[in-house]
Amino acid sequence: MLRVQATRPRELSRRPRRKALRIRPLSPAAAAPPPRRPPAAGAPRPRSRHVAAAPGRRRRLVLRAPPAPLRVPAGAGGGLGPEDAQGNGGARGRRGRAGPCRAGAQLSVPRQGTRDHPPAQVALRDRLVGTVVACFKRHGAAAIDTPVLELRETLMGKYGDNSKLIYELQDQGGELLALRYDLTVPFARYLAMNKITNIKRYHIAKVYRRDNPATTRGRYREFYQCDFDIAGQFDPMLPDAECVKIVHEILSDLQLGDFLIKVNDRRILNGVLAVCGIPESKFITTCSTIDKLDKVPWEYVKNEMVGEKGLSPEATDRIGEYVQLHGGLDLIEQLLQDPKLSQNKLAKEGLGDMKLLFEYLTLFGITGKISFDLSLARGLDYYTGVIFEAVLLQQQNDHVEDLVSIGSVAGGGRYDGLVGMFDPKGRKVPCVGVSIGIERIFSILEQRVKASGEKVRTTETQVLVATPQKHLLSARLKLISELWDARIKAEMLYKKDPTLLKQLQYCEDMGIPLAAIIGEQELSDGVVKLRDVATREEVDIPREGLADEIRRRLEP
Repeated sequence: MLRVQATRPRELSRRPRRKALRIRPLSPAAAAPPPRRPPAAGAPRPRSRHVAAAPGRRRRLVLRAPPAPLRVPAGAGGGLGPEDAQGNGGARGRRGRAGPCRAGAQLSVPRQGTRDHPPAQVALRDRLVGTVVACFKRHGAAAIDTPVLELRETLMGKYGDNSKLIYELQDQGGELLALRYDLTVPFARYLAMNKITNIKRYHIAKVYRRDNPATTRGRYREFYQCDFDIAGQFDPMLPDAECVKIVHEILSDLQLGDFLIKVNDRRILNGVLAVCGIPESKFITTCSTIDKLDKVPWEYVKNEMVGEKGLSPEATDRIGEYVQLHGGLDLIEQLLQDPKLSQNKLAKEGLGDMKLLFEYLTLFGITGKISFDLSLARGLDYYTGVIFEAVLLQQQNDHVEDLVSIGSVAGGGRYDGLVGMFDPKGRKVPCVGVSIGIERIFSILEQRVKASGEKVRTTETQVLVATPQKHLLSARLKLISELWDARIKAEMLYKKDPTLLKQLQYCEDMGIPLAAIIGEQELSDGVVKLRDVATREEVDIPREGLADEIRRRLEP
């Protein structure tokens, strides 16, 4: 028979308290258990911890209190560490599931480069997206949607040096997946799968990039993209000109300040590289370096071409003579007369289309904001023709712009071969499109709102139903139901007897323009007192005409 003796509470209280430990992630090598060594020949086997009791002796079991849990100091939490992310440590790695968050642990979003959006930010973003979507619809585009997850092979090999920024995943069955890097490649896959050869679409959704976030510049790992594309066989440069026009309309409507739309053609750029003696196998990597010219000086680009890309100094100097040129129709005419470029088929085709593009943009009346810039490369593999990018021109003494240093706010181009990569028979569908940098534009608008002190409305409520006396909850419920049935956006406070002051203060705090006040006198007269919150003017309105009066006052 076993006798169990429990340790006395007084004995437990004498045990020294454990100190709070700071948990530091171990490297994989340090976290791995040491390898077991077989015992030497002839060595005695180690005794087990569970030693059988001697015959005739009683075995005593002592029950002790479990060890105190490790206490994580406040501020030591805030997301998974490197070992947790790999499944090599932490609660999730050891037990396969996460327990409840310990008291004192700091909560945060998973990683840098992601964020929560409070109501004011969402309202401001909706205002921005509404302006963009209105422009897309004005040009006859229809909306589509595609999955966040794509097969890894769908995305790989489409983004040049940026392919390393793709988030890769693996599902339970071992299938290799990836989070979409942009909305263009999924769109091309969608066209090929559904055998669509003619469409004008727009798509607004989140994309993911394993990039170094720069939140002050509007660069995140999870962010929205806003795309407009035209797919189909059309006469040259007509869809391309419309895409550039759309960028001009959106940036003008948003009133972001002065801007410039740079245009180029990948065929011209490839022709320049060819006449400078660059092998075709190095075109893509060289273009990725040239694309940095808007951020760094030419000497930096030159050193990277020679030191990292393996180009000769002589060839690099010849490239520099071309890619530092920018201008308008005059520059196009000049390059058409260039003795070297005029002999290159790709460059000649690209310059001819660029001249036609400028003629159409002249008819649109927007060439004052357009620059033909040979340094523009758009380092994505799938571009085959015209490319363009919009940048904001920072003004002197513009303190708002000083707060947000923004790069390009829109970009796009022609990608005639991308759909054919997904078609079993390699059938091509010519496409051209533009992506609006919603996140970067949002960063500018957010800073401007803060600087101006503007209060952003987070709801669209038109009227608050209020009462000045007690015991009128039923009257408020009946009136607000009538307004809802009339499709009026109305609210009321969730209190039986709120004071009139609190109700009117709520209107001011939330930016609600009107208050419909119903008291005992109004009930007997069959009217509602309609109050303008801003001017504090009150007018008695017949109850049956209240909805029409609210619409009349608030219609744009």
